[in-house]
Parts: sequence; C-alpha cells; structure tokens
Amino acid sequence: MTERSPRETRRPAGLVAALTSAIAVAVIGTAAIGTASEDVVAERQNDMKLIAASAKTMAEMFKSPGTYASAAFRQAAQSISTRADRRLADHFSKVTVSEGSKAAETIAGDPERFAALAKDLKTYADALAVAAESHPGEMTDDMRMKQGEAMGGGPLGTRLRDETQLSKMSAEHAFHLMLQTCTTCHARFRKE
Repeated sequence: MTERSPRETRRPAGLVAALTSAIAVAVIGTAAIGTASEDVVAERQNDMKLIAASAKTMAEMFKSPGTYASAAFRQAAQSISTRADRRLADHFSKVTVSEGSKAAETIAGDPERFAALAKDLKTYADALAVAAESHPGEMTDDMRMKQGEAMGGGPLGTRLRDETQLSKMSAEHAFHLMLQTCTTCHARFRKE
C-alpha cells in the first residue's frame, strides 16, 4: 500500500467540506426563500383582513348613521389607504401564487391592471378620509347617496378618472366605488 502525502489526503477532505458547505447554503437558501414567501403571503393576508374590517366599520356606519363617529370612520379609511396602492401591488409582485393563498397567476400576467386597481382603492379610501374630516359631527345627508346618483364602477372595472367628480360625490358613493374596486379585483385576480 502506498502512503499518501498530507496534501493528497487534504484534497478529498477539502472537497467534502466544500460540497457540504454548498449543500448547506442551498438548503438554508431554499428554506429562507420559503420563509420569505410565507412572510409576504401572511403579511398581505393580514392587510386584506384589516382592509375588510375597516370596510365593515364604515359599512355599519352607513347602515346605522347614528353610530357614525368621524374619528373611527377616518381611521378606517386611512387603514385602507395605507394598505392600498404601492404596498398592495408590491405584496403581489414579490410572490403571486403560494400555498394557502387565493391569489391567481393572472396578477403576474397583468400587473399594470392590478396596480391600477390598488391605486383606485387608495383614491376612494382617501376620499372617505377627507369626508370624515369634513364631517366631524354626525353623518349628514350630503354624505349619503342621493337618489339618481349614478353608480359608475361595477364588476367590469369602469372607474372614476376625474378627481373633480370624486370630490363632488357623496361619501357613500365613494364607499360603493371602493367596494366595487375590491369586487373587480377579486373577480379578476383571485382563485375561488
């Protein structure tokens, strides 16, 4: 049997160490990607729950105007606004489809439309926050839908494009347009 030099003996050990390190990095990297993906999905699901709770708060006030509280209404609108627009679009640009998520792959196929709906959500929420600031006391008639007021919006995603129109409409109308934005987005970008 021939004796190996110390240098020859180290090579396989060095190779084994390098391979072990590479495998460990790959496993840890894959786990980190999985964890990051789970974190994004959990964060966006939490944001969606908070948006839904905020919308419910405002809906209850429109249903029973005597329960209207300007600060709570404004806080609900601001909660939606904070979670809309870029933040919402960014959540879905990082990870679209993932285990436990109802997000559809169509988001990745039409990110501009998704981002436009996310921006519309913020626009309507901001209009509602302004309405709350303008009505610190009770919910007045000018906050409520008026008979004959055109709805606009709808599941086909027609949206208000004129800020002047938005500033003239009732808060309840802006609220309905905001809800229609959610419906449009879910119809197009959410798996059932």
